[in-house]
Amino acid sequence: MIHMLLAVIYLSFISLGLPDGMLGSAWPVMHQTLNVPVSFAGILSGLISVGTIISSLNSDRLTAKLGAGKITALSVLTTAAALIGFSCSKSFLALCIWALPYGLGAGSVDAALNNYVALHYASRHMSWLHCMWGVGTATGPYVISMALTRGQGWEAGYRYIGLLQVGLTVILLLSLPLWKGREISDEAGSQRHQALSLPQIIAIPGAKATMLTFFFYCAVEQTAGLWASSYLNLSKGMDTITAARWGSFFFIGITIGRAVSGFITMKLNDTQMIHLGEIIVAMGILVLILPVGIAGSLTGLILVGIGCAPIFPSVIHATPEHFGSDRSQAIIGVQMASAYVGTLVMPPLFGLIANHINIALFPAFLLFSLIVMVAMYERVLRKDRRCAE
Repeated sequence: MIHMLLAVIYLSFISLGLPDGMLGSAWPVMHQTLNVPVSFAGILSGLISVGTIISSLNSDRLTAKLGAGKITALSVLTTAAALIGFSCSKSFLALCIWALPYGLGAGSVDAALNNYVALHYASRHMSWLHCMWGVGTATGPYVISMALTRGQGWEAGYRYIGLLQVGLTVILLLSLPLWKGREISDEAGSQRHQALSLPQIIAIPGAKATMLTFFFYCAVEQTAGLWASSYLNLSKGMDTITAARWGSFFFIGITIGRAVSGFITMKLNDTQMIHLGEIIVAMGILVLILPVGIAGSLTGLILVGIGCAPIFPSVIHATPEHFGSDRSQAIIGVQMASAYVGTLVMPPLFGLIANHINIALFPAFLLFSLIVMVAMYERVLRKDRRCAE
């Protein structure tokens, strides 16, 4: 029964990643079909992020009321409805309306699943589950590409993924009895029966530090992912096609890194995995800074991706240890919200720096974000040491 539930959770993580890469791959065709400027993708992306932040902040309350199993099924169903809504949209305004449930469906399930795995499974599963998220993010653009190649339009790509999500919703509904036993056990062992408000969560010692850890982690990951190709092209002189191809190696580094990290966690604990990741990211940024040519820059980007791989899942998995299992859902909710705020704010901020100053500051921006992230995580560890004394 436990293995069946774990298989369902793995499927859920793939489902969580499926919609994430679709807008970027479909937008070059979508904006022409809808007759809107290419820059309007930022509006849709922002609305999706707002929905995700809202649902992440409410995940503690919703999960306490419904349980992780029901929240997962409801969230996937909401995402499925939004994707099918996208496929039927004939105007940009309609896309904006569907963008909110698109984001709302992602936030709660992300926080609920991460907390459930952190409480009930070993660290290796957290790494492998986030690797499955990477599989989902790669699959979504492939489905869009397949639909476009067949002349079916971007609408068909969204419809296919939406129907896949409907099918997963059915599987999740059928799996609810598998969740029930553990959730009853959680309730029996928990001293807290009422969800915490946002001010109460922020007042928890170490909460602000862990929120900033996630904010600046996403500053590193998302800025690197969005601007790597442009940096290679504009600062290193690589041609656009080659730069686009090699820019994707950052995400390949994350996906492969998380697959490998699952095995390394059998020898190292979460804190050691985080420190290892931080060192590898720092090495990658150092290679980017040094005058080592294009080959060195490519190596640096891959190292940054590999280094990012263990950090996100390991920090999440350590959350019950740092803050207690009774408060982990609340903390993971604000961690996810902080991650999405970082994704929403920091890559566009570097875009302004690249446009008005110099894109060559890309490694310096990553280094600054990494330093702040490391400092904030060390504050969480110091809080633990003070409590132990």
